[in-house]
Amino acid sequence: MATTRPPAPLRVTVWNEGRHEQHQAEIAARYPRGIHGAVAEGIAEHLGEEARLRTATMDEPEHGLTEEVLAETDVLTWWGHIAHREVSDEVVERVHQRVLAGMGLIVLHSGHWSKIFTRLMGTTCTLRWRSAGERELVWTVAPSHPIAAGVPHPIVIEQQEMYGEFFDIPAPDELVFISSFSGGEVVRSGCTFRRGNGRIFYFSPGDQDYPVYHHPHVRLVIANAVRWAAPDVPRAKPRLIHSETGWFDADGGQAGGERA
Repeated sequence: MATTRPPAPLRVTVWNEGRHEQHQAEIAARYPRGIHGAVAEGIAEHLGEEARLRTATMDEPEHGLTEEVLAETDVLTWWGHIAHREVSDEVVERVHQRVLAGMGLIVLHSGHWSKIFTRLMGTTCTLRWRSAGERELVWTVAPSHPIAAGVPHPIVIEQQEMYGEFFDIPAPDELVFISSFSGGEVVRSGCTFRRGNGRIFYFSPGDQDYPVYHHPHVRLVIANAVRWAAPDVPRAKPRLIHSETGWFDADGGQAGGERA
């Protein structure tokens, strides 16, 4: 049976913990509408009327991720850094169930250490890092993948926090990008995963100390990822179904069927 994407526009929620912008003037100046604002602007630039955007932050009631909000979200983007432990376990469980049911999830940069990403991956998701304003080259290793559509090879980011291997994640379903840095390190920087009915994309470029979310090609990747992660079929809560086995007879044939 053919499947169709949800009716346009895609319903996208852009989530950010929003703490750096409150306490560090230079970051507030770099991202005057917050990191969530910059990410949302980039998605809007590329998807236009194809997406209906809302933003949410940590300090809103229920972190802005109520049952009602998530029920009206096809794709959720997630950025967090210094407040991972403050995210409510109840909200994490809520997001987890929605991903398994088919909601897309785009995890950005230091969101690799978020409660939701580590839970979905089942690993520590730790990696090497160094914040020294180094050049990052983002190399496309799956040029036919929809997330790489229109993306130059490589993306050049003049200043960025270094992320390096070993990155403790499961083997990605698809590796779309790898990054190299001035110090010689490399990292799997663009990875897809499937969990239940949900599509997940992790993309490492993006940091509060550098204007990476204003970079046009980083914005393009995120917008492509949002389109890719949108659910193919109507979402339904996952449930375990115990199938009847009586139709299969003791001789190895199907009851009611012909035997050789």
